[in-house]
Amino acid sequence: MTARTVWKELGGTPLRLATSAGLGLVLGWVCIHVVDWAVLHAVFRADAGACRAARHGACWGVVVEKWRVLVFGRYPYEAQWRPAVATALLAGVTLLSAWPGAWRRGLALLWAVALPAAVLLMRGGVVGLEPVPTSRWGGLPLTIGLTVVALALAFPLGLALALARRSRWPLARTLAASWIELVRGVPLISVLFMASFLLPLLWPAGWRPDVLLRVLIGMAIFIAAYLAETIRGGLQAVPRGQVDAAVALGMAPWAVQRHIVLPQALRAVVPALTNSVVGTLKDTSLVTVVGLYELTGALGLALGGDPVWRPFYLEGYLFIALVYWVLCFGLSRYSRWLEARL
Repeated sequence: MTARTVWKELGGTPLRLATSAGLGLVLGWVCIHVVDWAVLHAVFRADAGACRAARHGACWGVVVEKWRVLVFGRYPYEAQWRPAVATALLAGVTLLSAWPGAWRRGLALLWAVALPAAVLLMRGGVVGLEPVPTSRWGGLPLTIGLTVVALALAFPLGLALALARRSRWPLARTLAASWIELVRGVPLISVLFMASFLLPLLWPAGWRPDVLLRVLIGMAIFIAAYLAETIRGGLQAVPRGQVDAAVALGMAPWAVQRHIVLPQALRAVVPALTNSVVGTLKDTSLVTVVGLYELTGALGLALGGDPVWRPFYLEGYLFIALVYWVLCFGLSRYSRWLEARL
């Protein structure tokens, strides 16, 4: 690399060079202090006294001490292997589904078996497993479960709304557009409140659906509205001439959509769909307001009643942020890999 190339990379002018140098110095100063606080002077053992004595270092001992509550929430201690196995099952099926070579009809059957199996494993009441109400589910399994199930429910609904909005029938277009704009016009937290407290009033007398089911319905409806617009953008990217050519060859309308339009449309919106998945994963943190303690809410549950470890909430939130970052970064990298492969 020549001096001219280095000069261009650094900005090409004295002002840009000075700005780059200044930003580099600031970044270096921040990194040094972060490493000093998070690693060099940090306490990694579950010793609250040592954490209080280490005033200039992080206390990762709070994660060591409270990791079970952070990961599993209020799930019974002796049965925490069940959400661990259920989460591993969902994660395994999800990873298998991420491989394009597995996109066959049998994959839908696998999901039809894996989802009920995971729910039964966590809920219990069968094959000698102690029943555990959904109000005690929490932590990482609840975060993963809400994300997977909400997206599984929302995607077909969003696809139907996207197709309806492009329908030749004015009534279908109007209803789909009205529904999408109505749902997108309110925040998710309002939808969760309505699903938790208003939806039970609409059910028949004597039947009160589970709060987790109500939350899943609310999340699925909310996510579907955004997925519908994402998919509609992909549908509009498919040239009209391809559809006309397929119809001229005698293909049925649904066959045209299935074999020609949808494969191209979904391929075009892979980055946007990944963004929706990432957003859904992070939006699960809002279910705490309706009494479900997922990963973020589990931290408040772990530290709220423990004055010994309560001062070290910052380290707990940083740990949770790291978990979210790892999951979201993995989704982002997968999106880039899938986009290049397709």
